Amino acid sequence: MRKFIKAGIVSIATVLALSGCLNNSNNSSEDGMGSQGMDHQTGQAPGSAQNQLVTNTPWIASKNTTRINTSDPVEAAILVSRTLWMATSDDNRPGSVILANPEEWQTALAAADLIHHPSNGPVLFVNQERIADSTLNELKRLNPKGVEMNNGIQVILVGNLDPKVEEQVKRLGFKTDKIEGSNPAAVAKEFDAYYAKVAQEIPSSVIVGSMDSMEYTMPAVNWISHMPEPLLYVKKDEIPQETAGALQTREGKANIYILGPESVISAQVEEQLKQYGRVVRIAGNDPFENAIAFAKYKDKGTDFGWGITTPGHNFSFVSLDSPVLALAAAPFSHLGKHAPLLWTSKDRMPDSVMSYVMSVRPKYKDSPTEGPYNHAWLTGSEDVISLAAQGEIDSMLEIVSESGEGHGGHGTASETPRPANPDGGTGGHDSHNMPGMEH
Repeated sequence: MRKFIKAGIVSIATVLALSGCLNNSNNSSEDGMGSQGMDHQTGQAPGSAQNQLVTNTPWIASKNTTRINTSDPVEAAILVSRTLWMATSDDNRPGSVILANPEEWQTALAAADLIHHPSNGPVLFVNQERIADSTLNELKRLNPKGVEMNNGIQVILVGNLDPKVEEQVKRLGFKTDKIEGSNPAAVAKEFDAYYAKVAQEIPSSVIVGSMDSMEYTMPAVNWISHMPEPLLYVKKDEIPQETAGALQTREGKANIYILGPESVISAQVEEQLKQYGRVVRIAGNDPFENAIAFAKYKDKGTDFGWGITTPGHNFSFVSLDSPVLALAAAPFSHLGKHAPLLWTSKDRMPDSVMSYVMSVRPKYKDSPTEGPYNHAWLTGSEDVISLAAQGEIDSMLEIVSESGEGHGGHGTASETPRPANPDGGTGGHDSHNMPGMEH
């Protein structure tokens, strides 16, 4: 990356730097959730160009992608918050902010149901015992308005946090509320009840996910950040009593969407869930295909699901090597260009992901100014999503000619194969109509 900057080559990334964004980013490291060995004056690891980039260039954009340029969950949550809630006026300040511990991923995931309503606000990360200074500074910047229909609450603390965390928030003068639970199923039930109390209605549809398989359950986070349906937890072969209790409030009329294959939620559990309502399974053979299946699914009867099978959409890419970053990126489905979650790998899109993205590639008839356009958020620095991977995603999102001719009819598009894998393969498909030829 240093070589990239020294050479002055801006072939893919337009760097958008906002100074002073994370002046206290070293504090998240002190809490055990960031890079170790940080210089407490500069906020950088000594001699580390990557950490300098995280601090000084938090956003990196190409023509079709925007990267949240950190792999620290605490910093990522702050940057997502800054991207979506500018907090320059009451119109773009959040109602309330959710504080969660990313190490309790089941709690943080289920808490996303409160992002849209009642909060209209982000999830920021804390550890069990304290809040990093950088997160406290972000709370001050956001200055949440308080949610009138939720008794003016400005900060919601979720999970099993030390009382000292709430004390830090109260010292800022914010009105707080707490949602706790003894286990993932119990806290998910509490979120369901909290939402129903504030909204004064119980959503008839629910997502049921595995409390033991983060990679299969995590795609739910973007949908529940966007829509009222909650996430409830099961084990592979068991429905916890707390989940059963939450489903019973639907009086046998629930629309239950299982997320994940039988390898993580058994056919036995699927059959048992039928006593609470209609059951549909959304699944893929691996985590990549599972996320794609959810992005494509639409229940026309209930309007549940993204149903993205045509061009003109946004996606949120997170590396499966760092799944906790999906928790920080969840609000990208709530404001701006709403986006479902897609898993990717560090250096390239897996074949299944590439095929799906290509299937919804935008095409124009006469001019690229017609649109539609695709875009993607990428969350993570180059240690989890490489620059080459960003370039591949950017290319596959580019609008191309419907006819295969170049921009303005100058020449025709060529069939450019995807770069070979190290083993000599091409990944199972060709990258047809590369935009560099058509534009």
